[in-house]
Amino acid sequence: MENVDWVPDLSAKAHKHKWNLTPKQAVQIQEELRSRVVMEPIEPHNIRLIAGVDVGLPRGAKNARAAVAVLNYQSMEVVEHVTAELPVAFPYIPGLLSFREMPVILKAMQMLATQPDIFMVDGHGYAHPRRFGLACHLGVWLNQATIGCGKSILIGKQTPLGNQRGDVAYLEDAGEIIGAAVRTRDKVKPVYISVGHQTDLSSAIQITLDCGRGVRLPEPIRWAHRLASS
Repeated sequence: MENVDWVPDLSAKAHKHKWNLTPKQAVQIQEELRSRVVMEPIEPHNIRLIAGVDVGLPRGAKNARAAVAVLNYQSMEVVEHVTAELPVAFPYIPGLLSFREMPVILKAMQMLATQPDIFMVDGHGYAHPRRFGLACHLGVWLNQATIGCGKSILIGKQTPLGNQRGDVAYLEDAGEIIGAAVRTRDKVKPVYISVGHQTDLSSAIQITLDCGRGVRLPEPIRWAHRLASS
């Protein structure tokens, strides 16, 4: 393993909050924290390790399982993976997914021995009604680069998308580009990419395509999904 002394910084107070919240309080926190999202280019050639993050929550289950899979960026080989489980404490409300999933994700993060350069999250980032989805929330909380990778559109209208791998169509909402549909395999449904934190949309799209291995889901997400659902 690499960088075995790494522990994610979970101690800063400026953007931390409690988790036993009402939905109204959760919305207020999203509106307060979205100004902390940083959008800046990230060079894929500087990435050594990328982590996929997913949460499995079967219908009716009492516990959610978070999985984090750390992959070598060049080879897409798994370097480390961890899972954690916690009871579900927040109701399912569209747009407030992070308050349901973040506690168990953070528990899994604390088990990591390797330090990812960027996290790819199964969920939306900036492509969110309040521009602060799960990928943004996790990135701001950890002060780490994150990308949101959704399987369907949460908000926004998609411009026309070609059928070939690498084709991109942007998601627009209220006159703003908030994300992109990215075709990761010929004639297969796209994934929906948006900024989480400390990256920009162009970088996020390129990183997503770099992580493809002939299937729809980028490898970090595919591995995390497998672990969270097993």
